[in-house]
Amino acid sequence: MRDLEKASYPQRVAVLGLGYVGCVTAACLAKLGHRVIGVDRDEFKVAEVNQGRAPFYEPGLEGLVEEAARAGRLSATTNLGACVDECDIALICVGTPSEPNGNIGLGQLRRACEEISGHLPRRTRPLIVVVRSTVFPGTCEEVVIPALGDRSKFTLVSNPEFLREGVAVKDFVEPALVVVGGDDPDAVRRVASLYDALEIEPCLVSLRTAEMIKYACNCFHALKIGFANEIGSLCSRLDIPANEVMATLCADHRLNISPAYLKPGFAFGGSCLPKDLRALTYRASRLDLDLPLLQHVMASNDAHLKRAIERVLALGSVKLGVFGLAFKENTDDLRESPVVTLIEQLIGKGRELRIFDPHIQLDQIYGSNRQFVLNAIPHIGRLMVADIGSMLSWADAIVITQRPAADAGDLIHGAQKPLIDLSTMEMPGRAAVRRSDAGWVKTLTPTVS
Repeated sequence: MRDLEKASYPQRVAVLGLGYVGCVTAACLAKLGHRVIGVDRDEFKVAEVNQGRAPFYEPGLEGLVEEAARAGRLSATTNLGACVDECDIALICVGTPSEPNGNIGLGQLRRACEEISGHLPRRTRPLIVVVRSTVFPGTCEEVVIPALGDRSKFTLVSNPEFLREGVAVKDFVEPALVVVGGDDPDAVRRVASLYDALEIEPCLVSLRTAEMIKYACNCFHALKIGFANEIGSLCSRLDIPANEVMATLCADHRLNISPAYLKPGFAFGGSCLPKDLRALTYRASRLDLDLPLLQHVMASNDAHLKRAIERVLALGSVKLGVFGLAFKENTDDLRESPVVTLIEQLIGKGRELRIFDPHIQLDQIYGSNRQFVLNAIPHIGRLMVADIGSMLSWADAIVITQRPAADAGDLIHGAQKPLIDLSTMEMPGRAAVRRSDAGWVKTLTPTVS
């Protein structure tokens, strides 16, 4: 483990729960120079920490606990009340295990919050309560805040952990991501400052966003493992070296291992992705190979398109202007464009349409490209307009299906009409949560298309 600078402003921190997350968090924060008190009902864990020993095996943890305990920066107790009185920040690191139905169990979290609540009335200043446990978005607002009680006695922050057992200490001191979320700028800054000695700039977001980021990360990890295993299984059946295939795939950092495509937006289409997915899963089935993850990608795409259609229909407007006809921006390729399916459905539901795409002139497209759209919508020529202004002036509401250029975007928003932007998944009438204008939040925004 590399040498770490001590925190410029050491804080007094209570860590509730001395399991894998809590004990690693407590020891590492103490290593950074903070005064940390671990709290746990398990007297064995408390005694082990106080004697400078880790209560379980995790590489590098024993030395950290021993050093911090000897230096007086780390101790442990079963007495939560003393910690609440003494500390400025309380990190909740209790378990949220799966229940039989798949939901997360919040019993330990509720108990921890209720116990904290019982000691809050004695405080003369608000306690910063930090939920580090993995919880579903909305849990902090719907469960934690009511359990803690008097809002004048605490502020709430979400600080999800990204620690892997076996390398948890390394993940803490050399983090790939630190997320701090909340609605109180001072509390968010205070929690983020716990990590000042680390070589990373925390991402500061809203409370629910922080909760969701943890789930998005873990589900993406599971998705990657499942994808690699299914590709590996097919390679094995075809006598192809799977590791060579995946190593080469990972060598592409522009599209494959990158922010590319990881932006919520409209359904995918075009001449490659749908065709190749269908071909791969069909040929796998001929080999009696079940690849459920890859087989359901098209179903997932179809479900996403259906949700988009429902959102547009929910606008209630009859006269709709549609910006974009191709399957994505900066192309005139109409093959398997999800916009064509969208338009078919809207017409079937009695909507009147005017369509503008800056790169499509029907008399200049030909071959399978032209045939696809004419087979789906024979009268498409009557629906398309040559300039965006006529579409905007005619329509009651606007539907964006591909990201417009800056000038077109200004015209669309300047029309001040009801709008659904399917290219970004923004909800109509609801701005995206961006707190950078307040001067305290820095978010990561992928820039690769």
